[in-house]
Amino acid sequence: MEPFMGPVQASVKVPGSKSITNRALMCAALASGTSRIEGILLADDTEAMLSCVSALGAEVQMTRENCSVEIRGFAGRPLDGPIDLDARLSGTTSRFVAASLVLGSGPYRLTGGLPLQVRPLGPTLDALVELGCELSFEGDDGCLPVIVKAHSPKIDSALPTISVSGDVSSQFLSGLLLVGPCLPNGLRIDITTPLVSRPYVDMTLSVMRSFGAIVDDKQSSFVVSPGGYTGTDFAVEPDASAASYFYAAAAICGGSITVEGLGTDSIQGDVVFVDALAAMGCDVEKSPSSIRVTGPAVHGIDVDFSDISDTAQTLAAVAVFVDSPTRISGIGFIRRKETDRIAAVVTELRRLGLEASDDLDGFTVVPSSPSSAEIRTYEDHRMAMSFALVGLRVPGITIQDPACVAKTFPDYFERLELIRPGSIT
Repeated sequence: MEPFMGPVQASVKVPGSKSITNRALMCAALASGTSRIEGILLADDTEAMLSCVSALGAEVQMTRENCSVEIRGFAGRPLDGPIDLDARLSGTTSRFVAASLVLGSGPYRLTGGLPLQVRPLGPTLDALVELGCELSFEGDDGCLPVIVKAHSPKIDSALPTISVSGDVSSQFLSGLLLVGPCLPNGLRIDITTPLVSRPYVDMTLSVMRSFGAIVDDKQSSFVVSPGGYTGTDFAVEPDASAASYFYAAAAICGGSITVEGLGTDSIQGDVVFVDALAAMGCDVEKSPSSIRVTGPAVHGIDVDFSDISDTAQTLAAVAVFVDSPTRISGIGFIRRKETDRIAAVVTELRRLGLEASDDLDGFTVVPSSPSSAEIRTYEDHRMAMSFALVGLRVPGITIQDPACVAKTFPDYFERLELIRPGSIT
């Protein structure tokens, strides 16, 4: 990384939201008729979803130049197997696609890359068993690769009810919600433990409703009405998690960054990341369609990020440069993401010569003068993108395996270079 030599001043475009893209792609695939989705993210995670829904019977026409896709759905009835499905490294794809397999007959073989094979899939698979599916595993129980055989009379009975834990990942609940409208009598889902990342569930419900679904949200339970989805035109917002890196650049280097198309009207919970920057001393200006952050950040904070955990690593980078410790709590569940994100953050901060602690449900960063270092990324795109921000002020920062950002933001480093003081954006 080559440090910036002054404050930033730029208006930034970030790719479409990965989370919204994969939810919209699944709804479009499950729908009857044709959907046109604009502004999608083109990255490994969404390519994995497109590959899977195509294999299950959706007709996909992509226009890469303007990041749009046209999908003719399979009306809630995927092709019969045998079908091989590869989620690559995409947790959302594995969890959403696995849930959708209850609608077919199988056999379906769902697999993914080695890092994904050790990530938990149990809550989704347990729910499939409750709905009458038969599962067989090629490796450890509850993990990929798994073979799913469905077509059970249980889903043809009166309103089926399943129970799902909420404290591991909201993606399990979201995947099951997504298939609910396509079951003959709908679906009731009861949440058995406190729900983490609630804004992502709200996002799922918003996307589902855009495609015509009816869901009764009772906080600790959800009742999804039958009736399926209808193809529609849909626009994907810019990615709020991706935007966090550019807002953080303003907090670290000073100056102002504006992200257009992302504002108070957003359905993404991660837009409130800027509130943490405001608490650290940044000036934040919001409108319905844009947010501007002016730095630098000055103070450490104590903050609960249970609803916006994907931005915890971003805030860790900002916390290096303020005047007092920062503690991020409520994120114990991110130990089971692409890597143990708490341990990884603490390890790499210590590699920079900083004091950092691995707490039960988060981490604490004690700011000081960081030294040069070669940062490990653990095959985690968010480690690479977050710790690259330290290199905007500290000379001698090297990011190992920078290509891992292709998972969600393939041209991240090119776009980061565009905000370098003196660049033409």
